[in-house]
Amino acid sequence: MNQLSDYLNCLLKKYYGYDNFRPQQEDIISCALSGEDSLVLMPTGGGKSLCFQIPALTGRGTVVVVSPLLSLMKDQVDVLISRGISAAALTGQLDEVEYDKVRTEAIYGKISLLYISPEKLINEIDYLLKRMNIALFAIDEAHCISQWGHDFRPTYIRISQLKRHFPNVPVMALTATADKITCEDIITQLNLSRPRIFTTTFDRPNLSLSVRNCNNQDDRLTEIISFLSLRKNQSGVIYCMSRKSTEVVAAQLEAFGYEVASYHAGLSQQEREQNQFDFLTGKVQIICATIAFGMGIDKPDVRWVIHYNLPKSLECYYQEIGRAGRDGAAADTLLFYSLSDMMILNKFVEDSGQSKINAGRLSRMLQYAESRVCRRRTLLSYFGEYQDSDCGNCDVCKSPPRCFDGSLLAQKALSAIARCDENIGIGVLVDILRGERKIEIIAGGYDKIKTFGCGADLTYDTWERYLLQMLQLGCFEIAYNKKSSLRITKLGWMILRGEYKLMLAEDKRKSTGKRVDALSPFRTSTKPPSALEKTLMLANSGMNVNEIAAASQSQSITVYSHLATLYKDGKLNAYDKFISEYEIDAVRNILIRFNRGSNPQLVCEMLDNKIEFGKVRLAIAIVEEDNE
Repeated sequence: MNQLSDYLNCLLKKYYGYDNFRPQQEDIISCALSGEDSLVLMPTGGGKSLCFQIPALTGRGTVVVVSPLLSLMKDQVDVLISRGISAAALTGQLDEVEYDKVRTEAIYGKISLLYISPEKLINEIDYLLKRMNIALFAIDEAHCISQWGHDFRPTYIRISQLKRHFPNVPVMALTATADKITCEDIITQLNLSRPRIFTTTFDRPNLSLSVRNCNNQDDRLTEIISFLSLRKNQSGVIYCMSRKSTEVVAAQLEAFGYEVASYHAGLSQQEREQNQFDFLTGKVQIICATIAFGMGIDKPDVRWVIHYNLPKSLECYYQEIGRAGRDGAAADTLLFYSLSDMMILNKFVEDSGQSKINAGRLSRMLQYAESRVCRRRTLLSYFGEYQDSDCGNCDVCKSPPRCFDGSLLAQKALSAIARCDENIGIGVLVDILRGERKIEIIAGGYDKIKTFGCGADLTYDTWERYLLQMLQLGCFEIAYNKKSSLRITKLGWMILRGEYKLMLAEDKRKSTGKRVDALSPFRTSTKPPSALEKTLMLANSGMNVNEIAAASQSQSITVYSHLATLYKDGKLNAYDKFISEYEIDAVRNILIRFNRGSNPQLVCEMLDNKIEFGKVRLAIAIVEEDNE
């Protein structure tokens, strides 16, 4: 083993220039060389690629790397070639001659690492792969094979055929973002044989974590400019929800003198590559990008990451903030979120084809943003890693709420979960604690357990908010693949046995006495806002008509109709974003001079249709209210 270790360290030094492996890297490599399957759960920037690249240098055969990202393949191949390692990517971007050349070299063992997409992998099993000497299959972004993963891709499902065709070739599944449920599903879907599981810590203590609830775009820009003024000449990434936002934010920052580039799928491949190159080489300081940017990007000195909008899941958020501080030095992260973000993301969830799973992820993302406990503990607990102390490097820790010893309160909840064999969800748990004699409670015999009614002094929403804190601190977890039942964690059992004192943030919010589904505010059991209510919320958040129409999936004329109704009802805060005083005066003059009443169509005609119908309707509502 010492001989092998010396040999692997020589390869590490020769090709990568490092004197030592990072934690677990050498064990992962040794596992692959011994022919064992493995699941590698390693955070972004943790050195996953090296785990399957080193085995390819031992001369035992080609390592086939399955990746869903063409840009990542190209980047890694270029870097490998620059290090003197034979590598190639088999993609549809190659012409026929180049494609056949890669195939031939792979068959004759002239390629140490062959990168391939899942689609090409399946198509090449008989012609190419079975004619190669393959030492290892490395499945990168392995969470894509799981329906529980945050980026499920149906094409990955076919990779499960590998074990049938190549039963003696080890498989290494790698992912940076997977919870316990997703990890179990990856093993099942890939048919891994007694895999060794390697998990490194998700904790990135050098990253500061801050969150702002900010509805108004002008306020976000002001905060960003203030943030950047304290970080002059530092490289950073601003992640935006849409292509348009990346360009708008980039233009705004350029106006303040910053060197900025955009990156999104709407740009040509040449533009994307150039902008990425300019950022990597320091020609531009800031890149405003959609989530398409950053996969596999190795820029160690990114000093900050800003999320202009709420990400769709904690997996995405964690992966994206992981672009910062890869050199281990201090780096900052800032997340903005708003109601309009939630409404847009909720629409994506509904259209995703996996609405139940994705709604749960989005709910957990919102819970993180609104957390009143240490953000790092909240984030780590989501990935099954628990800390018993606050980090001191997040906005909650720096301005902490008042806390109290919540051990007894937690023991009541955890005892109820345990007495129900960890087979209940949040709703039933609160009913048990409250002593509610509902049909499902009595039918399940839950009214007979010792803890029934032990928390009747707290209201529904108070209990749910404390349970949310307990979830975020890692006292229990939600098994989404088991009907969202609750599972007590190691920390939870310690609290239940009186071995750990749990501190909770005081909840002084006024209780309604009504049940509030705090753990999933957009679950379909929750009454959705009406179209009129949606318009009101979006309008008061600072959006213009076109933005409201896009967010609510409606026409601008419908939005104007809603605005007119809302103004009459006295619910609209301001109308200057939707119509100018000049337009209002033009409509007022027509109404006075020609006594046209309140018929917007006739008023439009008198104005030669120079003001659109929807605006005329809003103007009439404003004029009529002013005259009363």
